[in-house]
Amino acid sequence: MTDDTRDDARCHDDARYRGDNRYRDDTRYHLAQFNVATLRHPLDDPRTADFVALLEPVNALADAAPGFVWRLVEEGRPDATGMRPAGDDVIVNFSVWESVEELWDFVYRSAHLETMRRRREWFQRHAEAHLVMWWVPAGRIPTVEEALERLALLRAQGPSPRAFTFNSAYTAAEAAAAEAAAAEAGAAAEAPGAAEPAALGG
Repeated sequence: MTDDTRDDARCHDDARYRGDNRYRDDTRYHLAQFNVATLRHPLDDPRTADFVALLEPVNALADAAPGFVWRLVEEGRPDATGMRPAGDDVIVNFSVWESVEELWDFVYRSAHLETMRRRREWFQRHAEAHLVMWWVPAGRIPTVEEALERLALLRAQGPSPRAFTFNSAYTAAEAAAAEAAAAEAGAAAEAPGAAEPAALGG
């Protein structure tokens, strides 16, 4: 997994999540995370060999980590590095966890951190956000299309209960309230007799 550099610099103190049960006590929801990383060199390039060698052990570490629920893999493959929904030279990492805390622990408090520290050897810096998180109902696996939409939302509007990062996390309750408000607004707009929006300019 790669992560936003700004989040990486600010989130090594995990007291925020450990001391606040709002981020982990609602078992009705799970946390989806999606991030993209632009390769400096192809996966079969010798300069990327160390990263490729780390894929299997790091994925195995994730699979066995507390709170892990699911990760995206390509059919017939052990990982998703061959799937390129965000661009030909962009690999994606997509997983679901039981809580922000447990994802944070895997990212920053396990052997995965060493891979994080070396990511600039293998991946280009992103000018835009490339990590997004959001809450999903427990038991539902989000789609890649949904993940791309959430990342686009974060890039366009900044953090919100519908698309956020470690450094700007929202609770499941906040996300549920935001989704309900959006659905209510959409229903009102589509109701018969709803007022036409005022014309701009004129």
